[in-house]
Amino acid sequence: MAALAGKGWNYVAGVPETEEQQKYRFQVELEFVQCLGNPNYLNFLAQRGYFKDSTFINYLKYLLYWKEAEYAKFLKYPMCLYFLDLLQYEHFRRELVNAQCSKFIDDQQILLWQHYTRRRNRLLNTPAVNGSMDPNVNNQMSQSNGHMNSKIT
Repeated sequence: MAALAGKGWNYVAGVPETEEQQKYRFQVELEFVQCLGNPNYLNFLAQRGYFKDSTFINYLKYLLYWKEAEYAKFLKYPMCLYFLDLLQYEHFRRELVNAQCSKFIDDQQILLWQHYTRRRNRLLNTPAVNGSMDPNVNNQMSQSNGHMNSKIT
């Protein structure tokens, strides 16, 4: 994991980082990047003026390395990468100050997750019934227009 800890250089002190420092930085940056997937946190940052600070904007540009596959595989919430991309645009950063904007983004994100979850469940459950090796199950399905009915004998 130390090899994945970014550049491996402490720019503040001007010396190479130890392996322990690299691991710690990796964990901190991983957590921060994932926090960017929360529109309410983005609103919090915007209202406190972080998106007006050029140093912070440069830090957001630096964090784009998380889009590389060797880093992205550690992300639990990949939506954060989409927001990281959007944060590169000044207009998006300005709009996040508005609580209604972040609320709208949050609502859309929830709707996306709901749609994705329903669709995924449907795709996962469909092959199990249709692909069943039991001919009685397939026969019952065709006789009941897709609904499982138990036959009383």
